[in-house]
Amino acid sequence: MTDHGHFHWNELMTRDVQKSKDFYGKTLGWAFDDMPMPGGMTYTTIRHGDNMVGGMLKMDGPQFEGMPEHWVAYIAVDDIDKRVDLLKAEGGKVLSEPFDVEGVGRIAMVADSGGAVSGWMTPAAQPG
Repeated sequence: MTDHGHFHWNELMTRDVQKSKDFYGKTLGWAFDDMPMPGGMTYTTIRHGDNMVGGMLKMDGPQFEGMPEHWVAYIAVDDIDKRVDLLKAEGGKVLSEPFDVEGVGRIAMVADSGGAVSGWMTPAAQPG
């Protein structure tokens, strides 16, 4: 598991997954694997050689109107609920309260006291 306070995962939010695959495949040599998700969504994992380096999600729906394509960095924390409480006490803002993603972990989308957005997560324990 990633140590508390370290960057754990990066995720590209894009409107055109294939265009992004083509761009990053040609410029960085990345490879991609698509995974069907509940509700008909597809999540794309990004690999560089044998290493997982991130994921990609299509921005589809009214919640993304007016939002530019962007990368989200996820930071590992030891206890997401405790850390979100501390974030609020220090002037941060919770954009999405902690939620569970099976096999991935517990995640919250937050903004720091200056408005910079990131995801904080307590990664799920991995088998082995």
